[in-house]
Formats: sequence, C-alpha cells, structure tokens
Amino acid sequence: MTRYYLTRPLALLVFVSLVSGCTTFFYQPTGPRRARAGEETPTTTSLRLLPPAKEKIVAAVYKFRDLTGQYKQIETGSTFSTAVTQGTTNILLKALEESNWFVPIERENVSNLLNERKIVRSSVAQFKEGENLPPLLFAGIILEGGVVSYDANIITGGGGLQYFSAGGSTQYRQDRVTVYLRAVATKTGKILKTIYTSKTILSQTVNASLFRYVTFKRLLETETGLTTTEPGQMAVTEAIEKAVEGLIIEGVRDGLWAAEDKQAGPMKKVLDAYQTEMTRMSETDVYGIRPEIDAPLVTIQPYVGVMRYYGDYARHTMTGAYGASLDVYLTAKFGLQANAATGTLASEGAFSTRISSLEGNLIFRPTPFQHWSSLLFIGAGMVSRAGSGPLHLQGDRYLQAQGGVGIQYSSSRLIGFRSTISYNQPFTDALDGITAGTRNDYYLRGTLGLTLNIGSLYRLKRTTVNTSN
Repeated sequence: MTRYYLTRPLALLVFVSLVSGCTTFFYQPTGPRRARAGEETPTTTSLRLLPPAKEKIVAAVYKFRDLTGQYKQIETGSTFSTAVTQGTTNILLKALEESNWFVPIERENVSNLLNERKIVRSSVAQFKEGENLPPLLFAGIILEGGVVSYDANIITGGGGLQYFSAGGSTQYRQDRVTVYLRAVATKTGKILKTIYTSKTILSQTVNASLFRYVTFKRLLETETGLTTTEPGQMAVTEAIEKAVEGLIIEGVRDGLWAAEDKQAGPMKKVLDAYQTEMTRMSETDVYGIRPEIDAPLVTIQPYVGVMRYYGDYARHTMTGAYGASLDVYLTAKFGLQANAATGTLASEGAFSTRISSLEGNLIFRPTPFQHWSSLLFIGAGMVSRAGSGPLHLQGDRYLQAQGGVGIQYSSSRLIGFRSTISYNQPFTDALDGITAGTRNDYYLRGTLGLTLNIGSLYRLKRTTVNTSN
C-alpha cells in the first residue's frame, strides 16, 4: 500500500515532465526557417494611431549611438560582442517614419549622398545642359541622444523543490535599457525637449528532472526545460519608439507643434492619457513597483490557528489556538508588535496542557505600499500554563524566543487578511511535564486572521511636509 501511494505522485511528475518536454520539442528549431518581416512592438501600434500632424516636421538624425560601452556577459566574464545593438540610428529613423509626424532626412551617411549628387550633377551637365538638381531639404530640428545605459541583473531570483531526486526549479533575470532623446532647433540651437524612457529585458528558465530507481537495477531518469530571453533589439526598439511618442505628445502639449485642427478632440484624449501615465510613473520606482495602498500606522489582528508540539514525547499532535496582535509602525517598513496567544500543547495519549504567551516582536514588511506584502518578525516573550481564562496564568513563567514569516493581503486601506507561521522556543524543558534529553521543548504556530488598519504613515508624512512648507 505504501508503495502504491509513493507511485502515484511519481507517475504524475513523470507525466508532467513528459508533457513539458513535448511542449519544448514542438518549439525546437528542427529545420531552417524562412525569412519574415520584422516583429512589431506594442508601441509601434501606438505611434501609428496618433492623430496626424498639422504640418510634418523635417528631422535630421546624424548619429543616435550606443553610449553604454557595455559588452555581453557570459559565465566566465564578457565577450567582445556589445550588449546593445549598434543600429540604433536605423531604429530611430524607422520610428520617426512610423509616427507619420516627421519627414526624416539622410544625415548619417550624408557624404555618400553628396558624392552621388556630384556624379548626377556632372552627368546632367554633360548630357542635359541647363538642367539642375533640386536642393536638399534642410532640417527644422536635429534629434540627438542615444542608449545611455544597459543595467544587467537588476533583479534576479528563482525557486525550486526537490524530493528524493525528483523536482523542478525556475530562475529569472531582469536587465534594463535606458534611452535619452532630445530635439534641437536648427536655427537657434535651443534644446526644445528631452525625453527619457526605459525598458526591461526578461530572461526565464524553467526545468524539471527525475532520477529514481523504479525497481532493482531499473533506473528512471528524465529531464526537461525551457529558457526564454526577450530580444535586446526589441527592447531597444520599444524604448526608442516610446521616446518618439513622448516627444510628439510633449511637443504638442508645450506648443512646439500641433495636430490637425479637426483632430483636437482625439489629441486631447492622447494628452490626458499621457498625463495619467506620467503621474503613475512618478510614483513608480526603478523596479517597476508602484504604491497601491497607504501604509497603515497601526494594525490590529485577531486570529485563529493551530499549534504543534515538539518535545520529549514522540507523538506530535496538532491542536487549535487563537489570539490577537497589535502592530505599531515606526516607519513604513519597520514596526513593533505585541502578541497574545493561547492554545493547547498535546501528545496523543500522553499529555495535554493549555498555555498562554505574551510576546513582543520587531516586525518588517518589505513592500508596505502593495496589496500583497510578506512579513518577517522576531522577538522574545513569556509563556506559562493557562488557567480558567486565556489571560489567567498559573504555574511558572518561562522566557521564550520566537520568529516567523507571514504574508498579508490588504484589500483596502482599512481591512485585510494575514497568515503567519512561527517557531517558538521556550527556555525550558518542562512544558510537557517531564525533563529529559538535552533539548528544550518547542512548538510551531500557524495563524490566519483579519487585519484592521488604523491611520496612514503616508498621509501623516505628507501632512507633515505640507505643514513645514
């Protein structure tokens, strides 16, 4: 029977591995593929949907360069291949053309153009006397700038689980490319507008493996995986296209150029949407995290839970528990917690005793302005046997140390839910009534409860700043 219960999850894991492997197989480049048109980014569509210009702007791009000097990283160092494409000028010219707001003119290789015009002029003068070439267009603005940074591994992470040589894992890495674009007036040299955009580049790896002796002298081994990396050229393209879009919209907003008169309504919608986006970005940090709620000043949590005893008796019975905690935050991330809990420690058929504890903890929440936030806490307290009520203590009181982790979801600024698991280590071996061995008794406690939030650190800080001003 035991073998049957072990075989079922093993078979399920093998099935999942095979399905994943088949999925990976179907996407393998098993043969040559035909050339195709270049992929478009989501911003390409946004550029094309902009209201048309009242008058197109003649723009020149001499050199839009990779200013990072960054080389591709490999496990043993770096290579002489650059991390950023060197064709950024071509990408910018394509974006200007897609927007339908600019008339891009050739300036990067203008010497080739001038030489060709000389050849044409000499040929025309020889065979068609009196016929001249039309003059070259001159630019109203010059677009300058470049890719100013390529930051590798701004976020890395992953996870995995393996049990008896069977398991899987995943890893991810996020890079970031940054673009600056400025428009310079040809007649005056004045910088009319500077735009700054960035784009992340995501790489992911997922794999699963199994290494197991199924029967005597029968070894089963399977492995599958998939790795995807966002093309760097596509990330640079999208960042440049976003910079062109921002240049057009901010230029309209500041009166540098205008849309067609009949497009005033659609252009206003574009301006409003852009302003909303810029407001959101002003609240977003470099890792793409934006505040969703205010960080509470005080949190009250009544909860129910379970406790599991570990001590001198072999049987570890799970029993019920309940309690309440009060958090007072000194900063958005750090605070002090007071916790009171009561529950039963028991070993089936051996002993059962109710205990109560009073605890003080230092609590840390890494993402206080998000709906979901993890929690870490550590502290010390007192534990004793409980009497007729949860606050009625009887018998000796013992010091204990505790620490744990949790996760909290705040559905609004006022209420939410929290779940925690903690390790509680009393400095005694007498909780179960006997003293044996070299290690003290301890217990684990898991909780789930409702959180009530009072006050707001964010608003309190904002009020203080406004008052000081």
